[in-house]
Amino acid sequence: MTRPLLISPSILAADFARLGDEVRAIDEGGADWVHIDVMDGHFVPNISFGMPIIQAIRPVTKKVFDVHLMIAPADPYLEAFAKAGADVITVHAEAGSHLDRSLQVIRALGKKAGVSLNPSTPASVLTHVLDRLDLILVMTVNPGFGGQAFIPAMLDKISEVREMVRGRNIDIEVDGGITRHNAADVVRAGANVLVAGSAIFKTTNYGDEIRAIRMAATSVSA
Repeated sequence: MTRPLLISPSILAADFARLGDEVRAIDEGGADWVHIDVMDGHFVPNISFGMPIIQAIRPVTKKVFDVHLMIAPADPYLEAFAKAGADVITVHAEAGSHLDRSLQVIRALGKKAGVSLNPSTPASVLTHVLDRLDLILVMTVNPGFGGQAFIPAMLDKISEVREMVRGRNIDIEVDGGITRHNAADVVRAGANVLVAGSAIFKTTNYGDEIRAIRMAATSVSA
């Protein structure tokens, strides 16, 4: 099943002092989704933002809010993130002991459910929850900080995940060090949702960079 190519800029790299304007800029620049990295300073060594920020920027765009929860535990907060405006809620496989239950809760809230895998986490942890999934996020850096370099070994994991989900209605997302220079590689490996933070927000024209990443990604067949 061929999945549509989607670009999901990570607002972790945006200018927080003018976050609403930044979201408008990527919307107008052609972003498909808005990737929102929530960090708790516990599961990952950094703190970003939570429900009030998501709620505040929700009226700015109609684009999908792709909310990546790098928090542990996640379950007590799922309903609050859903109410704040999340469309896709992704939890980490490593963040709790009841992954199946977490995914059931997300779907019961009317949201799409995703699972994220850290670089050292094997894809096999997904085997018994595939029927609960709308999205699999393969981390191509260790989570916690923006601006890290892409880990090339993750291309093999993306390919492994593609084989696991073949024929299912599941998006494969990649997050970490994605640029116009490696977009073709991750799409070739099997990804169809590309998260890019610094590559977009550290440029002077977000639309040009989104188009460059999309052009590079569509130059190969997934």
